[in-house]
Amino acid sequence: MFVISPIIKENKKSYIELKSANNATKAVVSLTEGGRLQALQFDAIDVVKEPIGQKYEDSFAAAILFPFANRIKNSNYSFNNTVYQFECNEKGNNNALHGLVYNKQFLVIDQQIQMNLCSVTLFYQEKERSIGFPFLYDMTLKYILKEEHISIAVQVKNTDITSFPFTLGWHPYFVSTDLYHSFLSFKSQQKVQFDANLITDTIIEFEAENPCQIKNKGFDDCYVLREGSVEFSTPTHSILLNSDAKENYLQVYTPKDKQVTALEPMSGISDSFNNKKGLQILDSNAGYRAQWDVHFIKKGSKNE
Repeated sequence: MFVISPIIKENKKSYIELKSANNATKAVVSLTEGGRLQALQFDAIDVVKEPIGQKYEDSFAAAILFPFANRIKNSNYSFNNTVYQFECNEKGNNNALHGLVYNKQFLVIDQQIQMNLCSVTLFYQEKERSIGFPFLYDMTLKYILKEEHISIAVQVKNTDITSFPFTLGWHPYFVSTDLYHSFLSFKSQQKVQFDANLITDTIIEFEAENPCQIKNKGFDDCYVLREGSVEFSTPTHSILLNSDAKENYLQVYTPKDKQVTALEPMSGISDSFNNKKGLQILDSNAGYRAQWDVHFIKKGSKNE
């Protein structure tokens, strides 16, 4: 049987736990930090976790990235012949970083418990028109947890009287006991080249090495995926990360001296509001839905 905790309040933050009866499978979802997946365990093994020694506002660990993923150059863009200016929130330069919902308060609007799964649905309504993105929208997040699987369904509805541009992403850090001897596998024939500030310069032809041993490569790279599936293999377990978006991009980032790697599924790339790569337009009263799935496979199990 699965269980869902009451809302837990701690240090001016609140979160909710979804877990199996034996506590071996557990998801911690933060309500005060944009509805993010704060931690995830399967079979008592850490799968998603915050980088040790980093604050959330610096790592954006498992943040939902909307209305844009990654960066906006100089924090500005043009849409329908109007120039908009985001507030710069990236230290050291003038870029806007990772959207606007990562620090919003979400409400729990539904909970479901069954024998082999549980789910929680969160909701956020944007009622204020920010200077950089003066548009109104609703966002719904639904987390469904099973013994070896979690899904995150995101729904965005444009509640404004005009259309707006957007991309969507997710910023989880996946754990390994030995990142040097961990591997990545995905299908890609194109890679994004960045400038010194990690703003898209161009897209080049590239053939992904499969599998690619992480070693000490120091990733901070973006790939154009041929399909929305990525495998992360560690000495103790493997993770299959799937996205059902029509266009799929993958940002890979390995923080220095930490046994985690960020695998970020995105529907658009760095500076997409300007270069239009992956950019979508959501019409008034229209909706958009995307889902990410994480499948866990323990080494030596029958599913391996």
